[in-house]
Amino acid sequence: MKTPRLPIALQQAVMHSLRLHLQRAGSHLKQTFAEPTILYQQRGTTAGSAWLQQWEIRLNPVLLLENKQPFIDEVVPHELAHLLVWKQFGKVAPHGKEWKWMMETVLGVSARRTHRFSTDSLQKTFAYHCQCRQHLLTVRRHNRVLRGETRYRCTGCGGELLRGEYPQ
Repeated sequence: MKTPRLPIALQQAVMHSLRLHLQRAGSHLKQTFAEPTILYQQRGTTAGSAWLQQWEIRLNPVLLLENKQPFIDEVVPHELAHLLVWKQFGKVAPHGKEWKWMMETVLGVSARRTHRFSTDSLQKTFAYHCQCRQHLLTVRRHNRVLRGETRYRCTGCGGELLRGEYPQ
């Protein structure tokens, strides 16, 4: 899937949110933090990820485009909190008490571990069938079949899943 083009205004809104939350953290923690790099390279259904050693945040451009402000309000501070926690406390549980404290007390954002954005546009499936019905396989499972790494069987009839629509 080709990475969508993000409007500059949307990228600016992401940077504004990042800087606002970074400033909030600096004031609360009484220290200065370098601005992390923002990359729009996150794939799959994950909204974002924090790369601690690289001091960067990777955001999913498709989910950002589809959800705009709610994405910016939730995901940007969520990933920033991971970086800040790493700087303050070192290696700790990803969504532990330190992260929750950073989200709620320092950044003033509700601490939710996972997003609730629709991922329908990201869910590519492939039709397979057995003797009794049609099955939809994920990209990962489909690719494993194509590479000859595995074969899947129906839990109902026990037949091997074959590529294509179920013959009615």
